[in-house]
Amino acid sequence: MRIDIVTIFPTFFDALDLSLLGKARSKGIIDVGVHDLRDSAHDRHRTVDGPPAGGGAGMVMRPEPWGESLDGILDGADDPLVIFPSPAGDVFTQEMAKELAQETHLVFGCGRFEGIDQRVFDETASRARVRLVSIGDYVLNGGEVAVTVMIEAIGRLIPGVIGNPESLVEESHEDGLLEYPSYTKPAEWRGRQIPPVLLSGNHGAVEQWRHEQRVERTRRVRPELLEEATPEDGETPQ
Repeated sequence: MRIDIVTIFPTFFDALDLSLLGKARSKGIIDVGVHDLRDSAHDRHRTVDGPPAGGGAGMVMRPEPWGESLDGILDGADDPLVIFPSPAGDVFTQEMAKELAQETHLVFGCGRFEGIDQRVFDETASRARVRLVSIGDYVLNGGEVAVTVMIEAIGRLIPGVIGNPESLVEESHEDGLLEYPSYTKPAEWRGRQIPPVLLSGNHGAVEQWRHEQRVERTRRVRPELLEEATPEDGETPQ
């Protein structure tokens, strides 16, 4: 997968060189290009923002630098999907991450200040697919954190990024339920025991316990998810 990122803070994405995503980049599984928006601003101050039309607080990102930067990415590109983090966008979910992991070229535009001139979205949509995406009902200072979240969630679903693909199947939200509690050695720690069923060697009992724990945790923490959870073995979560 090819990923391009437009931002005024390119070093923010040095974090993508770490851990599994960093290994995936070194292997060529994921190709990431980070573009400094200010390189497309040609005044001596490298200005990328201006006061909002009609008045109001804050500043809005100007269309000219965005247009030039996106031109350099989109010209000649093969059906890229351009994603702008936005509180006005579709909510990012595990299902969306799966969908986006099937793409071959994602372009992320990181807004700052009070947002990006609407004409950037409109003009970009005339030449490429554009999607506004929100990672939650709260406000951040800019799109960099949201883009990092999305890239990590998407990237780990690309074949070859996770060493053991089976580990993806049992994660939270994979079938609408939260993940079960995990344990490791020692069997007892500070008077707290690993549940005996996990040490029993009975794989069927372990799977049943884990499923029950997932349903119970989801009921307790995110009960609204049970309405959309995938029943197992004909069982309907109650």
